[in-house]
Amino acid sequence: MKDWLRLLRFARPYWYLLLASVLLMACVGMAHASIALLIRPIIDRVLAPASPEAPVLLFTLPVLEYPVYLDRLVPSSIHNVWTMVAFGILAVFFVKGLCDYLGNYLVNYVGFSAVTDLRNTVFDKILQQGSAFFEAHSTGRLMSSVMNDLEKIQVALSHILADLLRQSFVAVGLIFVVMDKDWKLGVVSLTVLPFVLVPTVRIGRRIRRTTRRAQDHAADLNQILQETLSGHQVVKAFGAEPFESRRFRAASHRLLKSNLRYVLQQAMASPLIEWFAALTIVGLLTYARIQIKSGNLTSGQFMSFVVALLMLYEPVKRLTGIHNIFQQALGASQRVFEYLGRVEEVRDLPAARALAGFTNGIVFDNVWFQYPNSPHSFQLQSVCLEVKAGEVVALVGPSGAGKSTLVGLLPRFYDPASGAVRIDGCDIREFTLSSLRRKIGLVAQDTFLFNDTVAANIAYGRPDVDPEAIREAARNALADEFIRQLPQGYQTVIGERGVKLSGGQRQRLAIARALLKNAPILILDEATSHLDTESEMLVQQALANLMAQRTVIVIAHRLSTIRRADKIAVMERGRIVETGTHDGLVNGGGIYQRLHDLQFAVAGTPDL
Repeated sequence: MKDWLRLLRFARPYWYLLLASVLLMACVGMAHASIALLIRPIIDRVLAPASPEAPVLLFTLPVLEYPVYLDRLVPSSIHNVWTMVAFGILAVFFVKGLCDYLGNYLVNYVGFSAVTDLRNTVFDKILQQGSAFFEAHSTGRLMSSVMNDLEKIQVALSHILADLLRQSFVAVGLIFVVMDKDWKLGVVSLTVLPFVLVPTVRIGRRIRRTTRRAQDHAADLNQILQETLSGHQVVKAFGAEPFESRRFRAASHRLLKSNLRYVLQQAMASPLIEWFAALTIVGLLTYARIQIKSGNLTSGQFMSFVVALLMLYEPVKRLTGIHNIFQQALGASQRVFEYLGRVEEVRDLPAARALAGFTNGIVFDNVWFQYPNSPHSFQLQSVCLEVKAGEVVALVGPSGAGKSTLVGLLPRFYDPASGAVRIDGCDIREFTLSSLRRKIGLVAQDTFLFNDTVAANIAYGRPDVDPEAIREAARNALADEFIRQLPQGYQTVIGERGVKLSGGQRQRLAIARALLKNAPILILDEATSHLDTESEMLVQQALANLMAQRTVIVIAHRLSTIRRADKIAVMERGRIVETGTHDGLVNGGGIYQRLHDLQFAVAGTPDL
């Protein structure tokens, strides 16, 4: 019930439409029950014209406990029984069809709208999570939750909710018809329901667990699919197509087993209902023979009762299936609510204020950090570093020394376990995330571009920017020339991750994006690695334009690229072990000299 209340909260903005659909489905239930009531006059009066005159029962008003008869509504001089029964049949089916159509549309509108709002909320919640969350959850699993899990919920809150309302009101109406003539007989006839409903509830619990496993298996399948398609070149280069095929088939088989288990469980209710319905009908026929012979029951009355009872078992059977589908939706919703209930590791403090400007500098003040998902692995230890406004500070050191981890604390991809990162003397946690990140530009080694146009990638996050500003940023990044040579120029779609561009072209687009953002603080994380000589020269020139009049923290393995840095900090095993200029460190006998000698000895070129 708690989970359902959480789901229904998303339907609250549409309560008036949901209420209208409930009223329309109530009319559907009344019309459906009226079909059973029409059986009596058809058999007793229409099909037996020689029967004694009697008022024709059209329907009953349960609130007044008073039957409304056709002969009391319309004078006998202007109608005959068949005409009015035919009119009743047409009216009942017309009302039933119209109300069912309108009610079904409204409840589906509510269901689709509520799940759309839920999907948007989940997406926003995931976007707000810190880097540790994305390290703990694979892309494929997150995609499966946002799409597959919510698809199960959408089915339950749209199509199945409409059917639930329809069948519930039909069942209520038919129960009234069954109980109207002989309540004792009705009670006896309905005693089989507990034998059906109790096992159904137990089956539903199993279905919820089975569904959760099936959704997890679907997430595994989605993860394999996402990884294989994204890394198709690696797959082909290592001849791993058979391996990936076996992985995919194994995951598909696990999903198949879970789905078949669900089918077996949800199908168990149907034979239970059919068996108990057969027992009830045999008993009723035996009872009816005795009552009709004794004159206590007419054939029409009994047929009306039997038809209502038989019609009742159909919605009961449908309701058990609906219950199972709702249990399936609840199983799928567990992961969704887990994301919604997760507290962001990195978030704005209640008293956070906007970062208005940047004037003095950045200080890493006795920073300690350890990855939340790896408590016994790498950590930063007592890192102290000052970056004055306008300076270019380089971080160097062997791989795994903690360079990227340290700069990741500045835009608050993570928060330090102790110590603080300060801008202009204030802990950056005192500022709102949005205002802090507006002051920071980033050009990383692994440039990420979207499957969109060149212009949209340069203006990412700023859809209303002036096209001339986009071209100006591209010119300063030395990208305008190659962009104009593309088939549609700035409107060329560059493919997933910019696959249609070379590595140097992708880097220059990333630089243009940072130039357009025009942030006073710039982080360059291995921005020139893995490039050929010509591309590196172009990127270096573009970076020089980008770095002008900015405070820059640059990470580089190629020491030749950071010789002119105002300060070089050497890191090893999560600590800063040396600080100084290139000239001061290159002959200092420390780690920087060792890295310098190794690099240029391998390169075979002098240090210019």
